[in-house]
Amino acid sequence: MIAIEFPAPDFKMVREGSKELIFDRYRKKYVTLTPEEWVRQNFLNYLVKGLQYPASLIGIEKEIHLGELRKRCDIVVYDRSMQPWMIVECKEMNVPLSLLTVEQIVRYHLVLRAVYLVITNGVNTYCCLYRPEEGEWAFTAQIPAYGK
Repeated sequence: MIAIEFPAPDFKMVREGSKELIFDRYRKKYVTLTPEEWVRQNFLNYLVKGLQYPASLIGIEKEIHLGELRKRCDIVVYDRSMQPWMIVECKEMNVPLSLLTVEQIVRYHLVLRAVYLVITNGVNTYCCLYRPEEGEWAFTAQIPAYGK
């Protein structure tokens, strides 16, 4: 498990009727603040502010096709040639990261072929590096610096 120190939250939030909205500075729009969205926004801030990932190379809720199914990846980080480099699957804080979470992100990997897979619920975070020459995965001790 990777310990993450999230940057202090500096989110813009508003209430619209009974819904609370948070401004997603990366998608440049207000979105419904759900427990999963809270984790996603904090993790995005960690990548961009904490690890200096280029915000312009991050996709949020990117649609992919798994056979006939359309799915959305929470976060996809691209390398400088716009190839998927990292996939991040976010769960809300009270949802344990399980084999189902791993299976979900591996299905995304079958389409995107990213080098790194990350699962997080904001409390627990795991990162795996794919080694295509060996056809195997290895857990990493930290989230990699961008492009490594």
